[in-house]
Amino acid sequence: MTGLINRFICLFSCIPNWIYTTLARIFVGLSFYRSGLTKFDDYFEIRSVTYTLFNNEYFPNAPFPESVINVMAFCAAYAEVILPVLLFIGLGSRFAALGLLVMTIVIQFVYPSAYMLHLSWGIALLTIIVNGAGPLSLDYFIKKSRG
Repeated sequence: MTGLINRFICLFSCIPNWIYTTLARIFVGLSFYRSGLTKFDDYFEIRSVTYTLFNNEYFPNAPFPESVINVMAFCAAYAEVILPVLLFIGLGSRFAALGLLVMTIVIQFVYPSAYMLHLSWGIALLTIIVNGAGPLSLDYFIKKSRG
């Protein structure tokens, strides 16, 4: 039994950390990107239902006027599409991951029963924040080209 456990440990210790980081970027990026696309119509304009969702479901008792919540909806919708793209290409990855981590924390307050999903996003995002995007990223190539 010990030999089998040692083989598993050896197998996973041989996998470079950048593979985990790259998978984390793709996993979280796809989750947010797909959700973000639902907030736009075919002409990439924010759907009215997005504003309704923010006002009536996400922040129904918020002490903010509707106009402030609409600005939040606008910013969140675009962030849900732009930040994942930055993660995919690995540009400003730590910044993008931090933005999505803040969104994840807000989403957790809105949907507290989905804590396991939010926890998995948070762990993946923290991995990116701590380790960076890895060598399959524009961040890496920019850093390497600067010497």
